[in-house]
Amino acid sequence: MLLIVGLGNAGLEYQNNRHNVGFQFIDFVATLLHCYIAEKNKYYLTMKQLNNEKMIFAKPQTFMNLSGQAVKKMISNFNPPAGGQISNLIVTHDDLDIPLGKFKIQKGTGPKLHNGIESVEKVLKTKDFWRVRIGVDNRQQTGWVDGETYVLQNFRPEEKNTITKAFPSIFQQLKSLLKSEFNFSF
Repeated sequence: MLLIVGLGNAGLEYQNNRHNVGFQFIDFVATLLHCYIAEKNKYYLTMKQLNNEKMIFAKPQTFMNLSGQAVKKMISNFNPPAGGQISNLIVTHDDLDIPLGKFKIQKGTGPKLHNGIESVEKVLKTKDFWRVRIGVDNRQQTGWVDGETYVLQNFRPEEKNTITKAFPSIFQQLKSLLKSEFNFSF
């Protein structure tokens, strides 16, 4: 079982925040792959492709700084091969260390500070999982504010356009990773 988790804050008031780009990417992929909502509870929302039991897309329904609790619950509930194998986990999230619209897909490496990633690492007691790091930093254009304030602001329309245009490239690189690392094809 492959689990791809997008980090964000649940709730309409956070929907367009920079911090929710992980959710936004999961929504993009779920629409592209014609996924349906498989389960929604207080910890997470999961989506699956019809007839595909090998891949689950998820959005924790906890606040960002409690994402690790939801991810741990998903891992135990979906029981990937080898009894909860963390290597089958990919987390998508915003990253202030990367310019707006750029991205990196890396294992075990993340931003200097990210409460959601920190929560996942702490609860799972490992950094050994894949991350799709989506750049949201555009403060040279918008004016410098501290990171916590900045990520909780909504994308400006031109920023949203830049992010939306990046999603297909991110998806293509993710597909390559899934094929090479997980022997998984769409």
